[in-house]
Amino acid sequence: MSSFSCWVLPAALLALLCCPGSAEKAFEVYIWPEQVVVESSGSLEVNCSTNCAQPESGGLETSLTKTLLASQARWCQFLISDISQDTVLLCHFTCLGEQQSKNATISVYHPPKQVILKLQPTSVTMGNPFTIECSVPGVAPLESLTLTLLRGRETLYNQTFEGATVVPQEAVATLNVTAHREDGHHNFSCQAELDLRSRGGGIVRSISEPQVLEVYEPMQDNQMIIIVTVVSVLLFLFVTSVLLCFVFGQHWHQKRTGTYGVLAAWRRLPWAHQAQVA
Repeated sequence: MSSFSCWVLPAALLALLCCPGSAEKAFEVYIWPEQVVVESSGSLEVNCSTNCAQPESGGLETSLTKTLLASQARWCQFLISDISQDTVLLCHFTCLGEQQSKNATISVYHPPKQVILKLQPTSVTMGNPFTIECSVPGVAPLESLTLTLLRGRETLYNQTFEGATVVPQEAVATLNVTAHREDGHHNFSCQAELDLRSRGGGIVRSISEPQVLEVYEPMQDNQMIIIVTVVSVLLFLFVTSVLLCFVFGQHWHQKRTGTYGVLAAWRRLPWAHQAQVA
């Protein structure tokens, strides 16, 4: 054995004898989950624990309603109810006179439960403008929301929002578009996406009912001339046929009775009879 090995082993034993506390694990407190998002008025189970073998005391501090579900010396489980606002939970334990704590952050969200899409107008001539409007009432947080206007599967427009507020608000996205022939061959829809991953959650999606746009071909000038001409000819033929029927009817009446029907009808009128007497 080398002289170096002879010196290393006694030095390691001396270090263990002189510093017995260095091998012990530090006193720590844990809380789970540490960051989470909860739908407004929802509830959440929280676990609070420590690695201290015999903690003197421990618990969970919060301004919200809490219910103790289970507990042991080193851990406790609570149900947090009616969560209506962002808050911070405080888990704490005392071990050998030393107190440690750990925080957990709860964020509240209001999902996009209703997505409303409107086309104004719902029927349009090709080449004319129309408006696509998407609205989502009572959603929060707005900075995590994206509204996507779709034609079929094609994305027409993405709308994001700014402002860190927990108060639910209405989100609106509007797009002015010129009508094309293919617009009448696809459904329009709006997708609302609430991305809560940065707050410890997932992605909440909701989509509107599809809407259909009626697109008409513009009427050409020569087509209008043709229509006006045809209508005029038909009207002329109708008037001519009425006049011919009247003339032939009077002629037939004159051969049968010796007088014209119009003249006979005129003579039967009271005022005409008085005029003849006078």
